[in-house]
Amino acid sequence: MAEPQSNARLRADAGAPTSGVIHVRTRLTVDFTVIANALAQRRGSAVTVGVAAYIASLPDGASVSIATLCDHFTEGEILISRALRELEAAGYLERRRERGPGGLIRTRTYFYDVPGRGLPSPPPPTPPHRRRPAAEPVPAQTPRPEAAPGTRPAAPTQAGPVPRPEPAQGLTPPTAPEAGDAPDTAPPPQLAEDDPQAVAILASLRIRDRRLILSRREVAELAPAVSQWLAQGTGPEEITEFLTTGLPDRFRCRPARILGFRLRDLPVAAPTQAATPPVLPWQTCDGGCERAFRAAEPGRCRDCPPDDVTPADPAITHDDHLRAAC
Repeated sequence: MAEPQSNARLRADAGAPTSGVIHVRTRLTVDFTVIANALAQRRGSAVTVGVAAYIASLPDGASVSIATLCDHFTEGEILISRALRELEAAGYLERRRERGPGGLIRTRTYFYDVPGRGLPSPPPPTPPHRRRPAAEPVPAQTPRPEAAPGTRPAAPTQAGPVPRPEPAQGLTPPTAPEAGDAPDTAPPPQLAEDDPQAVAILASLRIRDRRLILSRREVAELAPAVSQWLAQGTGPEEITEFLTTGLPDRFRCRPARILGFRLRDLPVAAPTQAATPPVLPWQTCDGGCERAFRAAEPGRCRDCPPDDVTPADPAITHDDHLRAAC
């Protein structure tokens, strides 16, 4: 039989499309990143896709904090934080709190090319190897006996009993935490109940500047400093004006740190004003001249003689007294 041959005509070249984008492909061999179409064509914010593409292009160990991303992009802290939250909700980004070798807790960021593929739990850090002193004898161990098939081998035994140190009287030996126990965390500080005015001043800062949104922990930490300012005689309006004037255009840290730095130095106490003497009421002279004068109690004016003085000659008038005094 003859070889099969197709008699169908070849499809004619349609040429370039009449509308839409036309791709000019270039084969890249270095400095490129592979991104899934599900991420590149994700509906929603373009900032989210741009941040995801930038994080995917970075090498392992590069910093992807909000401050670092704000230095790279022109968008502010609010848009970058919103993009990271959207990536975390979609499963592309994961933040884990891990304990380092020195016992410090740090946040590690994991980025997934395909969401839904979680990483296994990291193994616990191995404790540092403790060197045995040269003078300390090494306890000898007896060889393990051969275990019968189907039985569990016995643990190795030492040649002699190992003395166990006894704790001193009145002291209890420290107990090591279990491997699965969570570290003790300090409870969050409570708001100052004794000075609600300081809490109200800190909570109303967002009215002047919408960026000054403080959490309950931050308000509890700053309220004692505001109370000290109030005790120095500074009014609420003066404190609010001092905390909200001259702030930077973009925060590189939490606003509570800036407010705490400004509240660190206490102002000079305002001087107390001297008490003004009370105004004495008006009194009418009882000596016959009926003059009005100020005095605490009714009586005679200073020009009229008191009652125990012998009355002068009635022929001498009050005008004569004044003429003689001049």
